[in-house]
Amino acid sequence: MTKLDRRSMLALGAGAATLAASPVLAQSRQRLTVATGGTGGVFFPYGGGLARILTEKLANTQATGQVTGGSVDNVKLLHQGDADIGFSTLDSAYDGMQGEGAYARDGKQNVRVLAVLYDSFLHIVADGRISELTNVAAMRGRRVSIGSAGSSTESIADRVLEAAGLNPQRDITRDNLGVAESAGALKDGKVAAFFWIGGIPTAAVRDLATSGSPPLRFVPSPTEFAALDRRFPGLYRGVELPAGAYTGQTAPVAGLGVANVLLVSGAARPQLVTQILTTIFDNLADVQAIHPEARRLTLAGAAVKTAVPFHPAAEAFYRSRGIAL
Repeated sequence: MTKLDRRSMLALGAGAATLAASPVLAQSRQRLTVATGGTGGVFFPYGGGLARILTEKLANTQATGQVTGGSVDNVKLLHQGDADIGFSTLDSAYDGMQGEGAYARDGKQNVRVLAVLYDSFLHIVADGRISELTNVAAMRGRRVSIGSAGSSTESIADRVLEAAGLNPQRDITRDNLGVAESAGALKDGKVAAFFWIGGIPTAAVRDLATSGSPPLRFVPSPTEFAALDRRFPGLYRGVELPAGAYTGQTAPVAGLGVANVLLVSGAARPQLVTQILTTIFDNLADVQAIHPEARRLTLAGAAVKTAVPFHPAAEAFYRSRGIAL
């Protein structure tokens, strides 16, 4: 063995450091893309926080949150292999698997559930000055915002209108507005009501209710939920808007909601699925600290069966943690 002097040793050390930082070695690091949503919603901070935790806690991994248009974009990105993990409402994921609704042109999407996260409530918000708007069927002939075009809100609004005996294309005048625009349109008297699927409270709805102009009525939808549950078993849930969730709302409102889920491609490597879930649930307190909605995540709740099947490796993970699916 050749004896090395101090200068040679320093040179070798510098070379090793350079090698360690070289692009060739950097490429060996596992890179994950987390498809989130728009910057104003829950998916964006939740996904960004999850990416940070995966980077910090999962060895040799760099995870990055990606801003997207939300559920529909995320399902397509996963199917195409352009994202590794994605957030979605359950009904959008279901439509993707069936190749229906917003996915009719693209066909069936190969996605599977990784974890069930939290529920969103279907807000059906009406101008309280219109006395007859006490149920969904009373929207006949009215101008109603049914959510942004191609959104999860539009999909569920159409289904609820159909469940109430209305043709969503002919029996109302449709406006495709996001939640902030919908709230503004109701305030200005341009729409009689609007739909929005989201967390409680939603800022735009909260601000509108606080303004008191106009007074709001939250339209119940338990009958429509029962009809949808028969048509789409396991897709929607009976959810109650608790009294006091919004200013002026003094009584609970029976309605429906949909679960938000974390998805992977159906072709995702089993080892990757196991790594992701292990990292999430071995660091659950860190995940729950990301956002108020993340506090709802539990091991048992994440494994609740839905209309979209779990990835087989996810099923195996939950069984290994003592959860029967």
